[in-house]
Amino acid sequence: MNSAQDASRTTRKILSARRVYGDPIERDGLVLIPAVRIRGRGGGRHGKDGKGPGGGAFRVSARPAGVYVLRDGKVMWMPALDVNRIVLGGQIIGMVLGAFAMAVWGPRRWYARDARRR
Repeated sequence: MNSAQDASRTTRKILSARRVYGDPIERDGLVLIPAVRIRGRGGGRHGKDGKGPGGGAFRVSARPAGVYVLRDGKVMWMPALDVNRIVLGGQIIGMVLGAFAMAVWGPRRWYARDARRR
């Protein structure tokens, strides 16, 4: 087999539904099915001048997405809460608002202070 077929087969194994949905967990009449968000990237290249052996790489990342809850014949989706993403978003918003405030109110104070001194 060539390496392209091997890479394709490995990619299918990695990105299968078995990796997205975990094994069901059953406790006290409640069934939990964990779910994960999987992203994959890949790339390849030829050797120098398009000749010779090339190379390739594949990267997979997974983040918790949430869990399906089955109780009394009803299914509910409970998304995972990513606190790090929330904190990062708050920091970015704070920096943007701070820069906006400095751009709007900051120069007026400096100009007024310089005008009083003259």
